[in-house]
Amino acid sequence: MSRPFRQVDVFGSGPFTGNPLAVVLDADGLTTEEMQRISAWTNLSECTFVLPPTTEGADYRVRIFSLTTELPFAGHPTLGTARAWLEAGGVPHESGRIVQECGIGLVTVRDGGDHLAFAAPPLLRSGPVSPEHLVDVAAVLGVAVDEVVEARWIDNGPGWVGVLLRDAAAVLALEPDGARRPGGWAIGVVGAHGAGAADGDAAGSDAAIEVRAFFTDGLGPLIEDPVTGSLNASVAQWLLETGRLEAPYTAAQGTRVGRRGRVRVTRDAGGVWIGGASVVAISGEITTT
Repeated sequence: MSRPFRQVDVFGSGPFTGNPLAVVLDADGLTTEEMQRISAWTNLSECTFVLPPTTEGADYRVRIFSLTTELPFAGHPTLGTARAWLEAGGVPHESGRIVQECGIGLVTVRDGGDHLAFAAPPLLRSGPVSPEHLVDVAAVLGVAVDEVVEARWIDNGPGWVGVLLRDAAAVLALEPDGARRPGGWAIGVVGAHGAGAADGDAAGSDAAIEVRAFFTDGLGPLIEDPVTGSLNASVAQWLLETGRLEAPYTAAQGTRVGRRGRVRVTRDAGGVWIGGASVVAISGEITTT
């Protein structure tokens, strides 16, 4: 059976500079095992499957898969799925406002034309990281514990631990290795850019912070994600709540893996919004059975 398929570039600052997402539209009838197999085959960080909604008020339901597991929520898959759904002719109940049903519930996406933005979901786990866990996290990153300015749980689904370093240069210099402390990891690292990228990173001169995301399920090597919406959402909540940043601001991500991701963070009475460019790069069909 052939189903509509899209590959979307999310959070890029130009063609092919963001994080790609595979989207299978009209996925009704696929089993969980089939979805996981398709996701692994695409060999992208995530693949999503669009289904009819089961909750009143939702425009569609999405299931989000990484290479190895299903996720209750993820950021760039949220924006990429919304873009693919719109491009395929989806019409939201309310103009300019898409409501996505996923594992954590309903997520609102604002349609700003070329840019989409999702409302940052509540954290599932927050608070300081234990000293013992921080020792392991620092070892994975290859830094001394006293180089960490602050570390907190900022988990909104994937299990993120947030690590703040002294500046963007320290973030970009990281050479992490999951073999130093084997196990499952989801580590987000952030550091501030100086005025005019005084740290010497011209690629980040338009951004307030540099972000890097590292994860592994414990079975494979540590992977760096190019641009990560869920992490940027929880980082924004953390840094805004503690007064380390003010919105609006732009985060840079993907520099060390040859991308130029840009995430725009805004805040209003409706909450914290995580936005960026979202462009359909490949359009066609996928044969599932």
